Amino acid sequence: MEKPVRLCSMTLLFLLVGILPLVFAGHDYGQALSKSILFFEAQRSGYLPSTQRVQWRGNSGLNDGKASGVDLVGGYYDAGDNVKFGLPMAFTITMMSWSIIEYGKQMASSGELGHAMDAVKWGTDYLIKAHPQPDVLYGEVGDGNTDHYCWQRPEDMTTSRQAYKIDPSNPGSDLAGETAAAMAAASLVFRRYNPSYANKLLSHASQLFEFADKYRGKYDGSITVAQKYYRSVSGYADELLWAAAWLYKATNNQYYLNYLGKNGDALGGTGWGMTEFGWDVKYAGVQTLVAKFLMQGKAGQYAPVFEKYQQKAEYFMCSCLGKGTHNVKKTPGGLIFRQRWNNMQFVTSASFLLTVYSDYLASAGRNLQCASGSVPPSALISFAQSQVDYILGDNPRATSYMVGYGSNYPQQVHHRASSIVSVKVNPSFVSCRGGYATWFSRKGSDPNLLAGAIVGGPDAYDNFADERDNYEQTEPATYNNAPLLGILARLHGGHSGYNQLLPVVLPTPKPIVTQPKPAPKPKVDPSPASSSAPISIEQKATDSWVTKGKTYYRYSTIVTNKSSKTLKGLKLSVSKLYGPLWGLTKYGDSYVFPAWINALPAGKSLEFVYVHSGSPADVSVSSYNLE
Repeated sequence: MEKPVRLCSMTLLFLLVGILPLVFAGHDYGQALSKSILFFEAQRSGYLPSTQRVQWRGNSGLNDGKASGVDLVGGYYDAGDNVKFGLPMAFTITMMSWSIIEYGKQMASSGELGHAMDAVKWGTDYLIKAHPQPDVLYGEVGDGNTDHYCWQRPEDMTTSRQAYKIDPSNPGSDLAGETAAAMAAASLVFRRYNPSYANKLLSHASQLFEFADKYRGKYDGSITVAQKYYRSVSGYADELLWAAAWLYKATNNQYYLNYLGKNGDALGGTGWGMTEFGWDVKYAGVQTLVAKFLMQGKAGQYAPVFEKYQQKAEYFMCSCLGKGTHNVKKTPGGLIFRQRWNNMQFVTSASFLLTVYSDYLASAGRNLQCASGSVPPSALISFAQSQVDYILGDNPRATSYMVGYGSNYPQQVHHRASSIVSVKVNPSFVSCRGGYATWFSRKGSDPNLLAGAIVGGPDAYDNFADERDNYEQTEPATYNNAPLLGILARLHGGHSGYNQLLPVVLPTPKPIVTQPKPAPKPKVDPSPASSSAPISIEQKATDSWVTKGKTYYRYSTIVTNKSSKTLKGLKLSVSKLYGPLWGLTKYGDSYVFPAWINALPAGKSLEFVYVHSGSPADVSVSSYNLE
């Protein structure tokens, strides 16, 4: 949770700057991706589903919103506390969605796309509840003051669960704008797999954008209890542009493109040269998205305006790379450093922008133009990778700042739920102050592993104290992890092989007049691999949807090495396939392991998915070796 008030560094600059060459290191980005998604399950509020993997957590916040006559059960706790703050939660969902939009193909190949989409939907389901009327949005449940007085498991909360809202008399354009952006971005995630849900999200997003633009004001002037924790220092102009950019991306509605073109100067999108990006300051994110629209040839009459957005996007990239007139600071070990309090949020967010912009430039066939000269796209992703590697342990302390990754990671995380014995192990009530005396003050490791959590991180000199009361460095946050999903998927899966500037393949969003009956899924029996007993293949339909009168199915196929030896040289025959397939590499007339897998150890499985409008494809084993 953010507590001190930050002052944003915004400087009107028009010069572009250079880059810093960095080294690569070997890490298991696939494992890190899995853990980073798992973290969100530990942050869940509400009734936990049967698919919950973080078993030490229980149901919590089950009466949220009841006193206000609205159902606000669900959503995420933002950090190590038990408050639900709307602004950082919405930003978290926006960034998780952007990660999937750009690198969902890589996530699918590693078997994590479903988990990532579940993480987004847990958030958007809550945001839908929090928006019960077009001009009403609930932006906080609980308050930091009473919450911080107590150290309790979410399951034991005795603190205030008052709900706070914005409306026309008490506006909050930044909160409404960010929530609109989150819902618009999430609609792209679900467009192919759940179009009715995607349309519902778009309806909320458009209403929230209209509300944000019509009734202007900072949300912390209306929800004043948020000022001490998530004060909107940058104001709401960036969120209005951010929301418009995501709504244009989700709808292709010219209205939102016009909004970006006509308001770029007045709302600062073309003027602010930024060196940070995060839950408060969105300008660099807006500028990156608009630069993509420009490179896609969508700017039209606004090309001169969009070029100014792009100049500021590239100013941000060059500043991160270290040769600008106003560069980001770095620790001696090479980590981006902005502030002692939860510095990692800026590291992961900046690294994400560098990663996607690298791929945009590569797809456009051009270099980054900095003051020091032309910089190839590979330099951007190399720097982003250096930041990820630092987080995962390549740093002067050899400490992984992702809990549960590597052998040396924080053991005393500033996190109520992980630091107190699970309610499932010991259901005895933990009182408000008793939690401080019994659990907060103990020097031992946390009883529950908060796997995947990215903590606040080291200071300006790479120093770090693994102590529970050192909240500046040991508290995690959802918005630290959200941008990391995309970077890890990209580093693990490599480049997807397609032009990153091509539009997302989606059916045209249309309003739902009546709810159609879902098409029945075909019965799918597990299909044998062949007569080869050591290898099993099981297929199942995991989703279906109707587009233009045709029913499409998403199939998941699990290949398992049932032998006691390592499976190599696997070749699969896939026939009667009428759509795209993810998770395997085409090799002549066969399919082989993807580039990041050389072999399948004994007992391990590989998942690939495909989408088409027919019954399951015929999948069989052509050849293999057991060694």
